[in-house]
Amino acid sequence: MKISAFTFIKNGQILGYPFLESIKSILSIVDEFVINIGESEDDTLSQIRAIDNPKIRIIESKWNDQMQDKGYVYGQQKMIAQFNCTGDWLFYIEGDEIYHENDLEKIKESMKLHLNDSNVEALVFDFYHFYGNSNSFLESPGWYRSEARVIKSSVRSYAPDGLFWLVLDGNKKGRYPKAKKVGAYCYHYGWVRSEAQMNLKSQKVQKYWGKSPSKIDYSQIDQSIIKEFTGTHPYCVLNWLPKEKGVYLADANYQLNTKQKKHRQMIKLELLFGLELSKKHYKLVK
Repeated sequence: MKISAFTFIKNGQILGYPFLESIKSILSIVDEFVINIGESEDDTLSQIRAIDNPKIRIIESKWNDQMQDKGYVYGQQKMIAQFNCTGDWLFYIEGDEIYHENDLEKIKESMKLHLNDSNVEALVFDFYHFYGNSNSFLESPGWYRSEARVIKSSVRSYAPDGLFWLVLDGNKKGRYPKAKKVGAYCYHYGWVRSEAQMNLKSQKVQKYWGKSPSKIDYSQIDQSIIKEFTGTHPYCVLNWLPKEKGVYLADANYQLNTKQKKHRQMIKLELLFGLELSKKHYKLVK
């Protein structure tokens, strides 16, 4: 069994991604790591080169700034990296996602277990979406609770906007991959970086969705979905994490928008009927 990891990154340093920690978090269990690095305004390329690991294979690309429809340029860059992988399993990781060292063997064992099962095309992780600081995470159907991050190379898959995979049985219509849960978490730290870095990211990337940059204010959120994290963080990210104490506190006077009110109603239904209503881009199989 051969495992390929892959990612794409651009301006990782100035936009505050823990991209080095992300790469290193799974490097020990993969056989190759394909990294598609977009033309950047910082030292992203040289910092990745400095990892100096023979498993890492770097591709340099230039993004098409004319492609400004629904984030499709992200799908293009993701697939450039994926299509250069040579493993049986393809492990996609984003620059703000990290895996716990205690889960790595479980992840690898799941790959071994399902390698020859044609009914399993992908593997799914649960998610911690940390928010505001490292002591707080979001628990809401408005933030996906699980997602497929590993897929077989034998499956005809593509990512239309970089966020998830579609599988092609024919040439025209895609479906979500058939998947099994690993029983491990992906630690998502994108909303832990500073507001300044998040707003710079908005200025740099919103154009790829055909949008103007919007000001990001962490305090403008529903306090009821912010939960205390009582577990341990992956060792490799400890030095990167901000050192605040306590659960993040939102603006007490914040008025919920229509979408957040809808999510509150969904949470009530989940609690009442034992449902799980967050969006899923995969189909669980027995």
